[in-house]
Amino acid sequence: MVPKVVFGEGCFDQLSSILSSKKKEKAPFIYLVDNVFEEDTKFLDRINLRFNDKLIFVSAEEEPKTSQVDTLVKNIKSEFTYLPSGIIGIGGGTVMDLAKAVSIMLNNKGSAADYQGWDLVSKKAVYHVGIPTISGTGAEVSRTTVLTGPVRKLGINSDFTPFDQVVLDPELTKGVSKNQWFFTGMDCFIHCVESLNGTFLNAFSQSYGEKAYDLCLEIFLGDTLSEKESRAKLMMASWHGGMSIAYSQVGVAHAMSYGLGYVLGTKHGVGNCIVFQYLSEFYPKDVALFKQMVAKHGVTIPQGICQNLTEAQLNTMITVALGMVPLWENALGADWEKVITPEKLRELYLKM
Repeated sequence: MVPKVVFGEGCFDQLSSILSSKKKEKAPFIYLVDNVFEEDTKFLDRINLRFNDKLIFVSAEEEPKTSQVDTLVKNIKSEFTYLPSGIIGIGGGTVMDLAKAVSIMLNNKGSAADYQGWDLVSKKAVYHVGIPTISGTGAEVSRTTVLTGPVRKLGINSDFTPFDQVVLDPELTKGVSKNQWFFTGMDCFIHCVESLNGTFLNAFSQSYGEKAYDLCLEIFLGDTLSEKESRAKLMMASWHGGMSIAYSQVGVAHAMSYGLGYVLGTKHGVGNCIVFQYLSEFYPKDVALFKQMVAKHGVTIPQGICQNLTEAQLNTMITVALGMVPLWENALGADWEKVITPEKLRELYLKM
């Protein structure tokens, strides 16, 4: 679990005092910041860089890659003699995942691709802080950092992955576009659905999942919340949803979304929505609720993205999805392979 967290409107301004006790002599703090803030001088001034601290803008246009992590680590090590005092990620799920992965790889040899899987990391990560500016992914609290590698899309899942400190300031999510708000929020909703309907469910994950699920219904189907209340509650839904899957697992939508992401580069939240609309067989009540949310907010889910796939692309997509064994086990139990066959996945993908 994340050992330290602060929450509240304006709490971002506590960052300097939070970091002061972690500063090591001559060792900088490295800030990985979503490049949407590159021209926002008012916001950047609040970061309060000191001494040799460094700010690196990163693009979240594409899903994070192992090669991107390797490049960031190489550049940091070549510029500084000392390991950084810490890595601070400021942005959405992509930036959160990059910050977690970079902090791990600064202390572990090889490529980030070598650690895609479960519990492969041997050395503790550099101190790292997560500051989400979009709510829904749960990346701020999860024990994984999802990366697209040379042969698969899979997270670095380990006890060293979670942030040491998280700063949850709902004020930072102002100005997020409607589509991004919706798709990222649906990532949270689908986390809850897959956790609560999975075979790995336990009282701990259930308590978090139920709370996040109820918050999502209030935010996306209700009419009583102010914009400020909605921002705060979605940030809490993201946190609770992330906690729920950290102690259980996700399921069918995420497994298939990984295939879309690997082959087509589909953004994670969008990919989940594309898949989820066709999963009534597995989550009938919640797919119906999802479609109500889509209609209420007038969001368009991309259609037909798999129509022109080559046979090789389709087979790769199926292989990537089938490789998500813990996700399928959670969704369908130990005998999942009797239900989810390559032919079944082919049928589902060709609907999309």
